[in-house]
Amino acid sequence: MALIGQNEFSKRRKNIWRNLILFLAVLGPGIITGSVDNDAGGITTYSVAGALYGYNLLWTMIPAFLVLVVVQEMNARMGIVSGKGLADLIRENAGVKITFFIFVGLLIADIGNTTTEFAGVAGSMQVFDISKYISVPISAILVWWLVVKGTYKFSERIFLIFSAFLLVYVFSAIMGKPHWHEIGQAMIKPDIQFSKDYLAVVIGIIGTTIAPWMQFYMQSAVIEKGLKITDYKYTLWDVIIGSVITVVVAFFIIVACASTLHENGIKIEEAKDAAMALKPIAGSLASATFAFGLFIASIFSATILPVATAFYVCEAFGFEAGIDKKWKEAPQFYWLFTIIIIIGAAIILIPNAPLITITLWSQIANGLLLPVVLICMILIVNNKEVMGKYVNNSVQNIFGWTTITVLIALSVTLLIALFF
Repeated sequence: MALIGQNEFSKRRKNIWRNLILFLAVLGPGIITGSVDNDAGGITTYSVAGALYGYNLLWTMIPAFLVLVVVQEMNARMGIVSGKGLADLIRENAGVKITFFIFVGLLIADIGNTTTEFAGVAGSMQVFDISKYISVPISAILVWWLVVKGTYKFSERIFLIFSAFLLVYVFSAIMGKPHWHEIGQAMIKPDIQFSKDYLAVVIGIIGTTIAPWMQFYMQSAVIEKGLKITDYKYTLWDVIIGSVITVVVAFFIIVACASTLHENGIKIEEAKDAAMALKPIAGSLASATFAFGLFIASIFSATILPVATAFYVCEAFGFEAGIDKKWKEAPQFYWLFTIIIIIGAAIILIPNAPLITITLWSQIANGLLLPVVLICMILIVNNKEVMGKYVNNSVQNIFGWTTITVLIALSVTLLIALFF
C-alpha cells in the first residue's frame, strides 16, 4: 500500500512539473498584452486619479480586471482555433472596403499613440536631467534594433522582463507610506460621485484598459508563438495572470499618488509631474522609482504598439508580417514599423510640439474605433464556420456583450465629454 501511495505521489509530482513546464512554454502573449495597458497614457490616468481623488477610485480596478480577462480570452481563443490574426478575420468577414477604412483610422490613431509613448520616454528621462534630444533618438534606435534584428522568442523574453520591471510601482507606493485601512475601506465601500470630472476619470481608467490595437497584438502573438487548442488552458492562465499583474501595477500607481500627492493637495497633468512632485514628499528614491517605471512602460509600449500596427495592417492587406521573418521576406511589415517609429519620435523632437492635442485626438480615434473592432470580434467568435465548436457559450456571450456594451457606452460618454 505504501509503495502504491508513493508511486501515486510520484506521478502527481511529475504531472505538476509537466504542467508547469508547458505553462512556462505558453507564457507570454497574455502577460505582455496586459502589461502594455500600463503605458504612458495609462500611468498618467492612474496618477491623476490618485492625485485628485486619493484612494476613492481604487474600486475601478475590479471592473477593469474583468474587462481585460473577458476580451483577451476571446482574442486568444480566436487566434488558437482559427490560426489567423484578427485583421485577416475582419477582412474575410467584413469585406475589403470596410477593412480599409477601419485600418486607415487605426493607423492614424496608432501613430498618435506611438508619439505619446515617446513623450513618456522624454518626460521620464527629464526627471534624471536627460534631454529629450538624447533620450528619444537613442530609445527609438534601440526599439528599432530589438524588433528588426531580433527574433520573436528573443523579443518576447525582453518584453516579459519589461513587464516584471513595472512592479517597481509597488515599491514606489510603499515608500509613500499608504494608509492600508483607508485603502480597504475605499475598495469595500467606495464613495462614488456623479460629478462630470469624477465620471471622466472613471471612464479614463476603464477605457485605458482596452485599446483597439491591443486586440490585434494579442491574436498575432498567439499565432507567432504557434499555440494550439491543447495549449488553451495554459493560455487562459497566461491571460488571467497578465490581467492580475496589470491591475496590481495600476492599483499601486493610484496608491502611490493618493498617499503623497493627494494628501498634500498637489495637482498634476501628466505622469512626469507625479514623479517630480514625489521627490520633496517621499524622497529622491520614490521619485526615481516612479520615473523609471514610466520610462520602462513608455519604451515597452513604443515597441509593441508599432509592431502590432505594422502586423495588422500588413495582415489585413495580404502582406507577409512577423518578427521572425527577415526584412527581405516581409519588407512592407518592417518599412511600416520603421516609418511609425520615425514619425512618433520626430514629432516629440519638434520644439513646442502640441503633445496634449495629439494625445487628445488619438484618444478620440481610439474611442471611435474601439466599438467597431469589438463588435467585429464578438461576431467572429460566434461564427461556427470560423470557430467550430469553440464559439462562445451563453455565459461567455453574456459577459462578452455586457463588456462590449459597457465599453461602447464609456467610449461614447468620453467623446461627449471631450466635445462638450
